[in-house]
Amino acid sequence: MFARSPVLNQSGPTEFFFRMLTTVPEFQALLFLLFLLLYLMILCGNTAIIWVVCTHSSLRTPMYFFLCNLAFVEISYTTVVVPLMLSNIWGAPKPIPLAGCGAQMFFFLTLGGADCFLLAIMAYDRYVAICHPLHYTLIMTQKLCAQMVACAVGLALVLSLQLTSLIFTLPFCGHRREINHFLCDVPPVLRLACADIRVHQAVLYVVGILVLTVPFLLICVSYVFIASAILRIRSAEGRRRAFSTCSSHLTVVLLQYGFCGVVYLRPQSTSSVDEDRQFALVYTFVTPLLNPLIYTLRNKDVKGALKKAISSKAASEAL
Repeated sequence: MFARSPVLNQSGPTEFFFRMLTTVPEFQALLFLLFLLLYLMILCGNTAIIWVVCTHSSLRTPMYFFLCNLAFVEISYTTVVVPLMLSNIWGAPKPIPLAGCGAQMFFFLTLGGADCFLLAIMAYDRYVAICHPLHYTLIMTQKLCAQMVACAVGLALVLSLQLTSLIFTLPFCGHRREINHFLCDVPPVLRLACADIRVHQAVLYVVGILVLTVPFLLICVSYVFIASAILRIRSAEGRRRAFSTCSSHLTVVLLQYGFCGVVYLRPQSTSSVDEDRQFALVYTFVTPLLNPLIYTLRNKDVKGALKKAISSKAASEAL
């Protein structure tokens, strides 16, 4: 699809450069170690969730199936961005070819969109579990869960493919193009275009509504019914358990949709490149890091499974 792009027909090599976060060598070393540590923590935390869910039969329920898929998406999502970002912190800026920039944008948008759709699916799962507990196993079958995950990934893939291919039909100014960001995201790449981008901005806004606004509204509707059902529970312990189960998911939702919405849904005329880069750091590092912490520290089942796995491993090593 990129082969039809007029950009590829320009003479000379087409490359992009990321603007450096800092030119001070001491700060470069500090940022490199900080981001590397965060990345390793994201990998370890989300891998631990996948491992625990896959190895403990008590966690093989729809909620943990979705959580496992969310953890895998988070790992893939950060891996698309962070290794390239780390390689550009040290020394002189390193070029990324046009095809490489397009590939990163495509996978970043696909995985980010799948992340948002999965959060909406998890809200529906909590709605069925709390509002229709007697029919939960009949509604949330294994087949339906797999179909919902497949639809989430497929829809995100189609939307990101259309948006990425549309953006890379634009001509870009000059041969050395500096992206004021640490990844090939849509807003900073659009700012380098040497053409009218009003149509592209409109398409970005529509995609943002489909990926962010619609799922967020569905989540809000789900939680209205969930809150109503929780308030009708007579037992204080039952209300506490139901609220604890949902509050973890709600915390992740507010972080993810809040910062993504600021970047993709506000008008470009009022947006700041530096602010967009700061917000991107939050949903690139903070949200994927908090997901395993929130879902493990606030979930007795996952904590219990982790403790059991660690104690059994320690006992086997002692023998």
